[in-house]
Amino acid sequence: MDILEFTCTGIENGGKFPIEHTGRGRDVSPEFMFSNLSPQAKTLAITLEDLSHPVKDFTHWLIWNIPAANQVKSGISSGSHVPELAGACQGVGYGFHRYAGPKPPKGKTHTYRFTVYALDCGISLSVHSMKRAFLKKTEGHILQKGSMTARFE
Repeated sequence: MDILEFTCTGIENGGKFPIEHTGRGRDVSPEFMFSNLSPQAKTLAITLEDLSHPVKDFTHWLIWNIPAANQVKSGISSGSHVPELAGACQGVGYGFHRYAGPKPPKGKTHTYRFTVYALDCGISLSVHSMKRAFLKKTEGHILQKGSMTARFE
């Protein structure tokens, strides 16, 4: 499996989350830009996990069936189905069907990880699914995968 290289506008790998992408700000998903997306990729999927949460790799966001493109715009709307992304689906993260940015307890710094997957197909999965079911369903279909971390207090 190849590494998928990407950047998030305004967020450096190993850096800090800007307030607008957190639960203490506007809580909008960031923009993703891909530099080496495989031409075989049909769809993209993104997860956001809190690596510092007491629950291992606590999921804040899970979205799949994003049409493969070199860019995913910021501010993805909430809801289990995302019309502006041609049928992309948001599973359950943080108890919601939407991007739920970092919001650690006051005075605590948590580390968060975005992971982006380039898949060779669309995924048929219930919108009530969580990350474990998503990962099981994508076995054998991940062409590329990349991740980055950032902190927020």
